[in-house]
Amino acid sequence: MQTTTTDIEPERRTAVPRDPVARAGRTAARGAAALVLVLLLLVVVRLPWAGDLGMHAATVERLRHGLLHPGNPLVDADTPSPYYSPWTLLLGIVAKATGLSVFVVLRLAALAGLALLVTGVHRYVRTLTAHRAAPALALLSLLFLWGPALFAWSGFLGLNSLALTVSYPSVPALGLTFHFWAWLTRAARGPAGWGAGAALGALWAVILLCHQFTGVVATLGALAMVAGARPARATLLRLGAGLLAGLLVLWLWPYYDFFALFFAGGDLEAVHRSLYRDLAGRFGYVLLGVVALGFRLRRDRRDPLALFFLLGVLMVAAGGLTGHYSWGRALPAALIPAQLAAALQAVSAGRWAVRRGWAGVLLVALVAGAWTQAGTLGYAVRRDALPGAVAAKYRPPWAGYQWTVRAGVRYGDVVMARRFPARQIPAYGPYTVAPGYPDVFLPDAARREAAVKRYFSAGAGAEERRGILREYGVRWVVGGAPAPWLHKTAVGPRGQVLYRVVP
Repeated sequence: MQTTTTDIEPERRTAVPRDPVARAGRTAARGAAALVLVLLLLVVVRLPWAGDLGMHAATVERLRHGLLHPGNPLVDADTPSPYYSPWTLLLGIVAKATGLSVFVVLRLAALAGLALLVTGVHRYVRTLTAHRAAPALALLSLLFLWGPALFAWSGFLGLNSLALTVSYPSVPALGLTFHFWAWLTRAARGPAGWGAGAALGALWAVILLCHQFTGVVATLGALAMVAGARPARATLLRLGAGLLAGLLVLWLWPYYDFFALFFAGGDLEAVHRSLYRDLAGRFGYVLLGVVALGFRLRRDRRDPLALFFLLGVLMVAAGGLTGHYSWGRALPAALIPAQLAAALQAVSAGRWAVRRGWAGVLLVALVAGAWTQAGTLGYAVRRDALPGAVAAKYRPPWAGYQWTVRAGVRYGDVVMARRFPARQIPAYGPYTVAPGYPDVFLPDAARREAAVKRYFSAGAGAEERRGILREYGVRWVVGGAPAPWLHKTAVGPRGQVLYRVVP
């Protein structure tokens, strides 16, 4: 990238080493980033149950019992799954080798994912500026520069979202993505060997396999960074060879057919439609970063962050216009460059008074974003220890279904349950009749879902219900009406009843 030297050198010339305001700003940014990391470490200790945690726990549990042929992670069927990624395979090996419980392994995964993310952000930001406060300020912007409405989804870097998904594969995938961008930027600027190109391609493939949506974001960022760097023809040729190496890794991955995901059904579109709602409320403060991107684009028409943002906006807009709502998962491709640009503008070259003014505006936006996500503190400390206004923002995590295991449910047992409990029960080893999430590789998923719906419907007769249980080898039922062939075994949170099926 041609502008890197001119970006860094003026910063070094205009910085005033002994200026107490600048020194205090650097210290405050680093201190705030350190406090946020301590908060996230406390969250890892408690590991709040929310979202897809049950899916990822079930995936690790299946790999522990069968590394080569784990089968479907949620239902008793021999099908592949996109959740069997290089990351979860590593966790499965750790679980099998150590005998640690799946939730201890997920806590270790969360620590490793956070380490990859923090070091990755630091490495990539250092390719954009040499300012010492920039990495900490960039991390704070990624976590807090969002909007006045709370938003959480895997693959998105808001603090609340990160706290709830800290043990998901999306976190190490994002961390590897920042490392990938840093490595690619340096390779594109100078002579890159064939080995570096192949390694970059393999890393790109690993990111795609670990979390496909983050892989799309990584790809859009890579395109922007290569375009902005204007690499020599020889370097471009080696990077192209690396792309082929990455495609080979994707094709050879044995646990699922990556390219079959391009033909996934409409279930994914329905799930992601909500990503297009309340964009101003969820991401309004990011507009500050859009303004910063405008400044960068005026200085350099091929600025990589600006190009990255434009690619992200185009893909998300195309998804909304064509009904491909899963393309909304590319939103981080628009958010990340804007958030980074907002942070970098505060330390960029230029008049000192202007930088201070921008830093003040950014500070206000970060404080507002932090207040939106203040309820995240409840995942690290007890709710009754929070101030009243903060406690009101806290959203309790799910309760989990450990109580069913204590009541006698064992690994490999099939449980009849509605969709909500079906998202959590497999975490402890059992299967459910229908998966709690859309499964593009399960051919009879619709039939299974219809069977569950029919079983719990008021119009289902006794013989029809027993026939469904026999068909799927069900040994336990959570909820629903009692029957002579169901033995009430335990009562869980919210009055949920666990029945054992009498042979």
